[in-house]
Formats: sequence, structure tokens, C-alpha cells
Amino acid sequence: MKNSLKPILAAAAALCAVAAYGQKTSGNPIFEGRYADPEGVVFGDTYWIYPTYSAPFDDQLFFDAFSSKDLVKWTKHERIIDSTRIKWLRRALWAPAAIEKDGKYYLFFGANDVHEGEVGGIGVAVADNPAGPFEDYLGKPLIGEIINGAQPIDQFVFKDKDGTLYMYYGGWRHCNVAKLRDDLRGFVPFDDGETFKEVTPEGYVEGPFMFIRDGRYYFMWSEGGWTGPDYRVAYAVADNPLGPFVRKGVILRTDENVATGAGHHSVLHNPRSGNYYIVYHRHPLGSTDGNDRVTCIDLLEFDENGDILPVKMTFEGVRRDKLK
Repeated sequence: MKNSLKPILAAAAALCAVAAYGQKTSGNPIFEGRYADPEGVVFGDTYWIYPTYSAPFDDQLFFDAFSSKDLVKWTKHERIIDSTRIKWLRRALWAPAAIEKDGKYYLFFGANDVHEGEVGGIGVAVADNPAGPFEDYLGKPLIGEIINGAQPIDQFVFKDKDGTLYMYYGGWRHCNVAKLRDDLRGFVPFDDGETFKEVTPEGYVEGPFMFIRDGRYYFMWSEGGWTGPDYRVAYAVADNPLGPFVRKGVILRTDENVATGAGHHSVLHNPRSGNYYIVYHRHPLGSTDGNDRVTCIDLLEFDENGDILPVKMTFEGVRRDKLK
């Protein structure tokens, strides 16, 4: 009986949080609907989140996006791209990543849950506005092969201090990195002639993410199974974007009083306030559907040595924090 009450109590706590903090904090989840794999990015004075529409693979045929000036009030932008504009997409449109370059907005995505010999992989679309509409940039996958054992999904594009754009990607417990060409239509080989380098850290499963803080490179990823309670986020550090990456440990995991299976995250940073935020998905307590995933946000904090502190999942979310 005690365990059966947990989902009810959690739902009540969430409603109380919204009532008490509705105008001051984001609440969790931060917007309605089943959304996962959220990519958080700042464009100008606006926060953007590009998530996966969390549904059976055959129904994952479009992306919505969400924008906010303050992390509290979010605006939905529907169907910024869909299967009518990606002709080679047939199912499993996943885990977008967005960047701005030379006044254009580029949306990278995984499609078709590709296996050896199949058509699919990582694609890229382009638009004049972060809300789209996005159009397929290449008309084919940017990466459509299994390289170093990595399924071509879960790409993240990282801009280094010198302006170099690196793509980290990979499922099936393997992660590759490659340098993007200036036109984003392909890749530039490294000095040793390799185009795709494996940089898989200990414990890696999928969902790579990278950011720099105080000169340190924080490489993050998800572990465990995405439908289960063991899904979690871990990280490592290095002094350059290619590693070697020294594992630090898990910083986000199931909290039996809040939610289960927390993972596939990204990080938002407000340079004005100095605050960092982790944007991630989680399963509501009591849910038994692997696709029942919602997008949440909480503070990402550091100790005096620069190590990431364990994330405390909340129903309240975060307080208002404008970029300008």
C-alpha cells in the first residue's frame, strides 16, 4: 500500500509546487507533453529547448521546440520540421541538437534507428529562424554508417574556444568525435588522417554533451537503459576536447520520491547570472510506459574544486533568470 501511494503523493507535491511557485519558478516538468532528450541552447536573449517527441518509433516523425526569456514561461513552436521535409525519414526522429552559424540555424538529428546496411543516421536541417521551419540541408544523412561500433545517433555539436566545431555522437556504448567542415556538409580529417576518433569514456552508453568551465572540458553522457530506473547521467573531465577524459562519477539518477530514469540531458548557462542548469527527461513515479518521459530543469552546481555536485531533482524547477 505504501508503494502504491507514492505516485499519488508525488503528483500532489507537484501540484502544490506549481501553486506555490507558479509565478516564480518553472515547475517540473517545464512544459506539457511527453518530450525527451532535451537539447538546451541559448540564442541571443532567449533560451531554446529542442526535444524528442516521446512516442513509439513509428510515430516519432516531427520535432516541436520551446522558447523562453526567463526559464519560467515557455512558448511552444509546433512541427519545426517533420517527415514531409526529410524525405529519407521513415521512423525514430531523435535527439536534436541546434547551433547558429553565420546567421543561419542548423538542426542536427538522428533518424530511422539505423543498423548496418540500412538508410538513416545523423542528418542536418537549416532555417533562418530558431523556430523554423527547418529544411533538410543535404537530402541524405551526414553520417549513415556504423563507425567504431557507434550507432549514428545522439549527436551534439560543440564549439571550442578557437571556433572549431566538433561533433560528438554515438549509441551502443561507443562515442566518436569528428571536426565539422565550415559549410557543415561534411568533416575535416584530424592531423593524423583520421576523420572519426573514438573517445568513449568509462561507463558511456549514449547522449554525449560537452561544455567548458574555467578552462576545463566537462564531457557528460547517459548510462543504463533509457526505459528503466537505472538511466542516469555521468561525467568526466579533460584539458582538451579530445581527452583523455577522467571519469568523475554519476551526478543525476533516480530519486524514489521524485522521479525515475533521469537522463539524456543538456546544460544551459546564463553568462549574466553565472548560473548553470541541467535540462533532462525523467519518468513520473509509478509510470510503466518507457515513452512516458517529461522534460525538466534543475540547478547544476559545482564545489570549490570545480567538480559537479549531485543534482537534486525537484518539482519546483528553477527560479526566473533572464539572459538580459
